[in-house]
Amino acid sequence: MKVTITSNCMGDRNCNNLCPEVFEYDEDQLKSTVKFDEIPDQYKDVVRRAAAECGADAIEITED
Repeated sequence: MKVTITSNCMGDRNCNNLCPEVFEYDEDQLKSTVKFDEIPDQYKDVVRRAAAECGADAIEITED
């Protein structure tokens, strides 16, 4: 699974709060970023939840 944050990100940090192991906030860009190129198995479910709960639909998932 690969995840990208689009330019739609509003910077509300919901994904960061939900899964800080995968998402971090970039203060310079004022949006969230993804820490991994390939999401570790133990975080896949919570990343899917973060994408579903993203109000801006800014989290794009590509399943392997």
